[in-house]
Amino acid sequence: MHWNDKPYHTLDYELKAIYGEKIYKIALDAGMTCPNRDGSCGSRGCIFCSAGGSGDFAAKRDVADSIMTQLEKGKQYFHGKNIGKRFIAYFQAYTNTYAPAARLDRIYREALDEPSVVGISIATRPDCLDCDVLSLLDCLNKKYPDKFIWVELGLQTIHETTAALIRRGYPLSVFEQAVDHLRRISIPVIVHVILGLPGENRQMMLETCRFLGKKGINGIKLQLLHVLKNTDLVELYEKKTFEILGFMEYIDIIISCLEILPPDMVVHRVTGDGPKDLLIAPLWSLDKRRVLNTLHQEMKRRGTWQSAAYQMNDCKQKF
Repeated sequence: MHWNDKPYHTLDYELKAIYGEKIYKIALDAGMTCPNRDGSCGSRGCIFCSAGGSGDFAAKRDVADSIMTQLEKGKQYFHGKNIGKRFIAYFQAYTNTYAPAARLDRIYREALDEPSVVGISIATRPDCLDCDVLSLLDCLNKKYPDKFIWVELGLQTIHETTAALIRRGYPLSVFEQAVDHLRRISIPVIVHVILGLPGENRQMMLETCRFLGKKGINGIKLQLLHVLKNTDLVELYEKKTFEILGFMEYIDIIISCLEILPPDMVVHRVTGDGPKDLLIAPLWSLDKRRVLNTLHQEMKRRGTWQSAAYQMNDCKQKF
């Protein structure tokens, strides 16, 4: 099974199938914080999270910048490209449902009202989806039927011991409830998973992917653990309490993860972009082209593909 000569169901493939052209993503900073930073459930954040709150690649933001201004700045990165003139507004930095519903309504609509934006993707925590937020998402989903609204949930792992170590701040049951609530209002769910977390072996990583493969989620982001400057993870790394995955080790684990995912689950990411000025390890991840090329070549050599070892055939959702 192949998706435009790729051995897995890429987001690029899915978007081109829907829109007939390449769709670009613009990362935004809506000026949010996080309950794991403001004292609500923690003050130091997850141990791997940088000061940018996972939004290090968001459009450069001044204090007074509106969402529209950030979108316009973000478009400049794609200036001169001849293929595709439409965009996804990606609310990336920190927790993007962690604000009063009135404020969220304003910033989401600002992005959705932009003609060149085909939809918005909202990165958040499963414990930050209260009734007011869910009601707002339901309302906007109906008001903008020609555009999409995705919610990206930072799960990272299903294992509670790891979740406690990384200071995730909520149990797996909260994630499951959030997925159920979002499914009821027809909001597609993309889940973030980090591979190579301290204390996790290959089997534990596969258990997380196998669990998600049977949850009926719409998309997944597989992210290599990065050790970034000024994070608490640095101390564990320097004490050699865990080992960063090697290049071919990571390729092998990614392939095994893809093999157990359903064929219609969209793979939004198979690696990550660690900021060069912050990345301590693994430095091999900076060569993203090499990672992707090796992954594709190795899957071709093995004669394998996404869902090659999938055991459940009732997942039919898109995105």
